[in-house]
Amino acid sequence: MQRHAKAQWKGDLKSGAGTISTDSGVLSNTQYSFKTRFEQGSGTNPEELLAAAHAGCFSMALSLMLQNEGLKADSIDTTCSISLEQEGGGFAIKRSHLELKAKIPGASKEAFERAANNAKENCPVSKLYDTEITLNAQLES
Repeated sequence: MQRHAKAQWKGDLKSGAGTISTDSGVLSNTQYSFKTRFEQGSGTNPEELLAAAHAGCFSMALSLMLQNEGLKADSIDTTCSISLEQEGGGFAIKRSHLELKAKIPGASKEAFERAANNAKENCPVSKLYDTEITLNAQLES
């Protein structure tokens, strides 16, 4: 399976601008720029897209890990924060932090934590990132 996206950029780094599109059409000529990445502006940026990918992938992986524990979630709500930090003369993504709140009928704290940590370690996006990945998981009743 392969998925595709494309980016187009025009101009220099600070005053230029670009668009990002996906084959599915969910993103279609979505604007991004220096301003949307390093300041505040209308549009997206690569780190926001990486955070969305990690949150979505982790949530799906958690549903599988819960299924393996004989559990089914009423809700899995995941927020991901990607940290872009200055490193040397450039920038690097140094951390991906997942915040999880889940409602899982009949789940013990142990089963929930085991499933959440398995999902953190084994979702395909987690495996892709060569960075520290942290998780704060909260089971709600």
